[in-house]
Amino acid sequence: MTKHASAAPDASILGLQQRLQHRFAEPALLLRALTHRSFCAEHNERLEFLGDSVLNLAVSRLLYDQLGELPEGDLSRVRANLVRQESLHQIALTLDLSALLRLGEGEARSGGNRRPSILADALEAVIGAVYLDGGFDAAQALVERLFKGLDIKPEMPAAAKDPKTELQEWLQGRRMKLPVYRVAGTLGAQHKQTFEVECEVPDLRLQERGIGASRRAAEQAAAAAMLLKLKAQPT
Repeated sequence: MTKHASAAPDASILGLQQRLQHRFAEPALLLRALTHRSFCAEHNERLEFLGDSVLNLAVSRLLYDQLGELPEGDLSRVRANLVRQESLHQIALTLDLSALLRLGEGEARSGGNRRPSILADALEAVIGAVYLDGGFDAAQALVERLFKGLDIKPEMPAAAKDPKTELQEWLQGRRMKLPVYRVAGTLGAQHKQTFEVECEVPDLRLQERGIGASRRAAEQAAAAAMLLKLKAQPT
C-alpha cells in the first residue's frame, strides 16, 4: 500500500513536543501515537485505548480538585463535556495534530487528517504515549495544560448526555459496575473500516453490540443498544 508519508519530520515532532511541553525519552512512542491504522500495522489504537483511560482519570482528578463541593453525578456530567469528541477535536487542532498524522493513501485522500474522530483518537493516543514515557504525573500535567484555558466551574453547562454517559449513570444509580467495551471485529479496507464493539454489563450478564465508522462511534451505538434493552426490561 502506498503511504501518505514515511515519517513525520524530526523538526515537526520536536515542535509538537514543545507544544506539549513534554520531551520524550522515547520519541518512537509519539510517532506511533500519530500513526493511523491505515498507514501500517504498528498504529496508535492501543495507545488510544490507554490514553482514553488516562484522560478520564486525569480529568476526574482535575475536577475533584477544582470542584470539591460538586456531587459525583454532576462531576460525571462535567467530565463527559470535557472528554467528548468535539472537545478533544478542538484541542487536537490547537496542537496541529492534523499536519502530523501518518495516514494511508486512501485515508489521506478522503480527508482523514480533518476527521474529528481520527483527531480525537490521536489526541488520546498522545496522552497514552506521554503516560508510558513519563508516568501518570507527566500525563496529569499535560491534561491540566490542555484544559487550562477552560473556565471550569460548578455551573459549567453539562453536555447533552450521549449513550455511554447515560448508560454509566444508569448503572451507577443502581450501584452496579461500569460497562465493559471490547472491539469484536473490523470490516472493510483500512482507510474505510467499520468497527463492531461489544458492550457488556457484568452485573446483569448482558451483552449488546454496536457498529460504527470508528471505535468511539461503535461504542456509542453499543451503549444505545444496551440502554434500549435495559429500559425494556420490567422494573
